[in-house]
Amino acid sequence: MMNRAYAKGPMSHLTLTAVSLIMLYPVIWWIGASLKKNTEMGLPSLWPDTPMWDNYIKGWQVTAEYSFTTFFVNTLVMEFWSVLGGVLTSAIVAYGFGRLQFALRGFWFSILLLTMMLPGQVTIVPQYIFYNNLGFVDSYIPLVLPHFFGGGAFFVFLLVQFIRGIPRELDEAAKIDGASVYGIFLRVIFPLIRPALVTVAIFTFIWSWDDFFGQVLYLSSIEKYTVGLGLRMFIDQFEIQWGQLLAMSLLSVLPSVIVFFLAQKHFVEGIATTGIKG
Repeated sequence: MMNRAYAKGPMSHLTLTAVSLIMLYPVIWWIGASLKKNTEMGLPSLWPDTPMWDNYIKGWQVTAEYSFTTFFVNTLVMEFWSVLGGVLTSAIVAYGFGRLQFALRGFWFSILLLTMMLPGQVTIVPQYIFYNNLGFVDSYIPLVLPHFFGGGAFFVFLLVQFIRGIPRELDEAAKIDGASVYGIFLRVIFPLIRPALVTVAIFTFIWSWDDFFGQVLYLSSIEKYTVGLGLRMFIDQFEIQWGQLLAMSLLSVLPSVIVFFLAQKHFVEGIATTGIKG
């Protein structure tokens, strides 16, 4: 039995290493292709004989007037407000459902959960007409404003489950000390749900960053373009520079990867504890 268990360890590691290499192959090809010329794209080699490092320099300055500096700044500003609104409002709504008593609380919570089953394609046209009538088209408002109204049913549900796992004795102790409903939220609940809030922030950041459809629907001015729309500009060129396009697309995923790894500890904690307490 001991010999079998001893042999099982190295075999498991070899299997996991092989699977990891297979999964990393597209990323390795991606990096190598970002350094190739157009004529080398069809070749089977992963790495070019003469790496074209200037693909990153030329790709960054996508046009004479605009560079990816503008697109990254626009996207990060939009992400800041989206994450801020999503975290704050989803926490407030979740606190109401998780702790406060009001008429038809169960009914409204069920309605909230039902909205998760509503396909997004159903609301595209009404939302566009609504924002167009208000004059918000070609601005970041349609992309940011929804995050300030609860952040999303999934995030509210996640935080409600987390809040329900916090002992109510903490609320009672805060009441004895003279804390109001708002004081309990700010001084007791909000600090204790930090791992779940980090999870909400990561999901909001990644989903908003990847929302190409919403960006292409509401933004038309180049000076307001996001990174995703900046990448599309390569496709609009007469001759597509694939190396530059792949180089910029590689840089475009780095913010999401960096955010995930920096907050990985809190992200895993938020998911795990929510599942246990729920």
